[in-house]
Amino acid sequence: MRDGTDPDAAAPGPGPAAALLDWYDRAARDLPWRIGPAARARGERPDPYAVWLSEVMLQQTTVAAVAGYYARFLSRWPDVAALAAAPEAEVMAEWAGLGYYARARNLMACARAVAKDHGGRFPDTASGLRRLPGIGPYTAAAIAAIAFDRAETVVDGNVERVVARLFAVTEPLPGAKRRLAALAGGLTPAVRPGDHAQAMMDLGATVCTPRRPGCGRCPLAQDCRARALGLAAELPRRAPKPEKPLRHGIAYLARRSDGAWLVERRPDRGLLGGMPGWPGTGWTATPPEPDPPLAADWRDPGAEVRHTFTHFRLRLTLRLAEVPAGIAPRRGAFVPAEDFRPSALPTVMRKAWELAAPLLPSRCDSNGR
Repeated sequence: MRDGTDPDAAAPGPGPAAALLDWYDRAARDLPWRIGPAARARGERPDPYAVWLSEVMLQQTTVAAVAGYYARFLSRWPDVAALAAAPEAEVMAEWAGLGYYARARNLMACARAVAKDHGGRFPDTASGLRRLPGIGPYTAAAIAAIAFDRAETVVDGNVERVVARLFAVTEPLPGAKRRLAALAGGLTPAVRPGDHAQAMMDLGATVCTPRRPGCGRCPLAQDCRARALGLAAELPRRAPKPEKPLRHGIAYLARRSDGAWLVERRPDRGLLGGMPGWPGTGWTATPPEPDPPLAADWRDPGAEVRHTFTHFRLRLTLRLAEVPAGIAPRRGAFVPAEDFRPSALPTVMRKAWELAAPLLPSRCDSNGR
């Protein structure tokens, strides 16, 4: 069999790590939160706050999607003390669109803990970092390695792919995760571990890509068992994913005669916790019973929002109403037109607004407010 070799035998030694760092010195990506290899060689060191902020933002999100958010966050809250003192609603609004909103709540909790309990300084070890709110094993290892040059092994999806190919690991993910982490740990050098971690990520993002890996320009090509076996494009293998269940819900979008929108803040716990949204029903396996937030002539525009979350798919039917001034809702509150910001809504709620706004009398100015 082509993949019948023992992937754990004769593990690559220090050669691959040295070759990878040499490649990184030439080809490192220029990222706004990164101190590149040339700057590090001159003695510059990363700001742990910047490393932490970028790593939290990058969880389950692409570099391209994060860059703008990172720049705005750093401009508004340039250090952990500033973020810790920020109003939570403003931070959540700035986060809108990045998804996985529990990360934003954890961001605030962590900033406050660092400011209050650590004098505004992040712990410099992975074990110390893991005791902070919202910092798990991956983020702790990344901050410790990149910001403090601790010899921690950082394993994200890019690193898993590089290691699976380097060692020709044919066991499918997610079952292979522990094994891949152990193999990655064997590659982590004592010297420049932060640069090594970023080099592994860069290699997976730019050369050892999911499709059509650039083996001809890979610094680890000579040591790569998957390349030698003709398996590179097939790895890592993944177990079939079960189909995501479908849930249903109703969202009620009401606009008052003066242009105000009826908005409610979602509960702190749960999906989209603490974010603004439209009053509605729960999201259930079968279409729910109507539960309007106020008495009105609700109409069905025949529009439906379809959105996919990590663990389920959602079909959100819309109900629209135009209501007079002075009406009191059972849930939520009317936000004046001049204060309403569609950009502060999470993606699924903004999709509903984009469908509903043209179907109700326009009160918006040229900026969409």
